[in-house]
Amino acid sequence: MLKIFRKHINTNLEFLKETPLLIAVSGGIDSVVLSHLCEELKLDFALAHCNFNLRGEESNDDEEFVLELAEALDVEVFIQNFDTQAYADEHKRSIQMAARELRYNWFKELAGQLHFDYILTAHHAEDNLETFLINFTRGTGLNGLTGISEVNDNIVRPLLQFSREQIEVYAKENNIKWREDSSNSSRKYLRNKLRHEVVPILKEINPQLLNSFQNTLDNLNDTADIVEESLNAVAKRSITEIDGNGVTYKVSEFKKVNNPKAYLFEMFKDFGFTEWNDVVALLDAESGKQVFSSTHRLIKHRDYLILTDLYHSEQREESHLIKDNDTKLETPLGILLFDEADAIVNSSKSMIFVDRDKLSFPLELRLWKAGDFFFPSGMKGKKKISKYLKDEKLSLVEKENIWVLTSEDNVIWVVGKRADGRFKATDATEQILKIEFQK
Repeated sequence: MLKIFRKHINTNLEFLKETPLLIAVSGGIDSVVLSHLCEELKLDFALAHCNFNLRGEESNDDEEFVLELAEALDVEVFIQNFDTQAYADEHKRSIQMAARELRYNWFKELAGQLHFDYILTAHHAEDNLETFLINFTRGTGLNGLTGISEVNDNIVRPLLQFSREQIEVYAKENNIKWREDSSNSSRKYLRNKLRHEVVPILKEINPQLLNSFQNTLDNLNDTADIVEESLNAVAKRSITEIDGNGVTYKVSEFKKVNNPKAYLFEMFKDFGFTEWNDVVALLDAESGKQVFSSTHRLIKHRDYLILTDLYHSEQREESHLIKDNDTKLETPLGILLFDEADAIVNSSKSMIFVDRDKLSFPLELRLWKAGDFFFPSGMKGKKKISKYLKDEKLSLVEKENIWVLTSEDNVIWVVGKRADGRFKATDATEQILKIEFQK
């Protein structure tokens, strides 16, 4: 196994040889063997161990074992204790999910602080198969069936090509000691049920199961590459704008493809959507129709779909006050500049000239709200801002991000759009205030 591991590192993961590594070590056979293999290759690594405090004294014994392993290998070790149950209760997670989040968050924090370039985990071939089966039983798309990535950002899994049997043989041949996690024998977790009850039957049916499975993964990954290439082509044609409000897609590009639902699924699956028939229905829905996930929403606006996070759907109470001596205000939408002017030049959507004597300070910059109205410059009479924005044919997201500058709650300016004629500077104005908006 050492010879194969060495060749694999030299051929496929050579970047691990010249950089500091952090190995996630539970004390179990897989991570302990990985640590010994890396020591044989003289790689530069330290160990990191999580004590989840879920198995009483057994958890503490695991911690002590890892400390002894680090001493035997003469490497640095980092230990972190977690109240996993409290975290799971607070964040409404299963114990396994809570442990996973705590583990990876700490590993990444540790790697960032101490400049470890890569985090190594000891996932092997059976772990890959079990993950495939878990995704399969729960329902998934193509990506859920392509297996665990050997390299994912700074997470590297160099044992994926090795079976549990190969790892056990290596450990016994080299008199390597490890800890047995008693929870691994429990059938209450889906992964353990698959490991102890389903996978053995599959291996009985096909003794070459892992080889066959790897061939299947290779084929599925090849297919995934084709799908991604096609998806990228549709995305390139359909995306018309990306800004702070979200991403805008042309509906017509989804209607051109043979299976719009499949493309919509692949395009938006990572944003938490589950009601895919509703998403498809957006293609023919009226403007303003929305579909929500727990974190995002899709909005139909005329001939477009707009993807935005839920932050943009909330009418925030945020506001900013401007005193009479302020010259600059940094805001969520850009910068407002205030300056005295000697003369009036042509106003624009981004620059207005107002009569300072008609203002009552402090001015307030806030999101527009229902009931707001103004007297659009160049027009007679007043107009509700809601009606003005509708006439401007703005999308729902654009409307939600319109700010107004007010004096005693009277609108001076629909910022970046239209000024109010009541405050407009004229040739008779004694104190001209120039207000400019810069994105």
